[in-house]
Amino acid sequence: METVAGNLVEAPPTRTQPAPIFNCPQCSHWLPEGTLACPDCQALVYAAHLRDIAIIATAHENAGQWPQARDAWREALDWLPAGTKQREAVEQRIALIDAKIHGVEQNKAKWARRLGPFAPILVFLSKLKTFFFILLKMKFLLSFVGFFGLYWLSFGWQFGLGFTLAILLHEMGHYVAARMRGLKVDLPVFLPGLGAYVRWYSMGISLETLSGIALAGPFAGLLTAIACGGIAGMAKSPLFSALAHVGAWINLINLVPVLGLDGAQATFSLDRTQRWLVLASALIFFGMLHEWPFLFIALGMAWRLWRGGDADKPSTKTLIQYVLLLFALGSVIALFPDSRRFGSF
Repeated sequence: METVAGNLVEAPPTRTQPAPIFNCPQCSHWLPEGTLACPDCQALVYAAHLRDIAIIATAHENAGQWPQARDAWREALDWLPAGTKQREAVEQRIALIDAKIHGVEQNKAKWARRLGPFAPILVFLSKLKTFFFILLKMKFLLSFVGFFGLYWLSFGWQFGLGFTLAILLHEMGHYVAARMRGLKVDLPVFLPGLGAYVRWYSMGISLETLSGIALAGPFAGLLTAIACGGIAGMAKSPLFSALAHVGAWINLINLVPVLGLDGAQATFSLDRTQRWLVLASALIFFGMLHEWPFLFIALGMAWRLWRGGDADKPSTKTLIQYVLLLFALGSVIALFPDSRRFGSF
């Protein structure tokens, strides 16, 4: 339900071969094909291409991809005249990378000797992407099972499973919204008794985008609650009626604009007038439905108004989404029985 910002590690850019240059980029002197340095001003003819290669090689070095970095620097030698300081510097860089690769290989050989017959097994496992995928996803799996177990013990396995899946779908709303915007995002982590969160990493996104990702969770939760309500209506199921009610109620709680809740993230893209409109809407819904989350939303928005810090570029889209979610979630709560009745399953 909350998000954490971080940095994206971008893949090194690709490069293409430059077109032949027949005039010096510095002094416009005519050059025969294949000239690497201008005989008049001594400028490097393919300096722009060399800069691109240097960026790519450095990106590989920063990522620890030493063979790829060495290949990139070797390519640069093809565009540098012999006897220049630039060529000598690149040759020294390649020598350093060769030494580093040799050191890594020696270290691997040393560990192979230490591990003896177990070395091939570990090498095999290291190449199994599925193996490491499972290890990396254990946090999600274990937290999911722990969350489900707590609500199973409290309310029975049927409600426990339905409630856990409803929370999962809420979090997957954040997950899908972040992935659709090209952001790196982790699978949800559940906190038994508290909720769940999705950790995603971004840099330089707009406040409207941040709000869109934040509200994607309650929107997915709304769709889940509506689906449960539809099943409850067709099957006359008190279980799905309770899941619809509780699901809508939990997602409404997430719209309270405090702490790391989704409502707080969405509020960042609202100006003072828009926050007043959300506050007024919440009070109207509270008066109609008498559900205290609406009152908490109104109080939270009043606190935001008191603190100030409204958006320089307010988002009308976010305002509309926020108010419609309040109305839709409140409607689901009103249409289906109080969640306290689920103790009869």
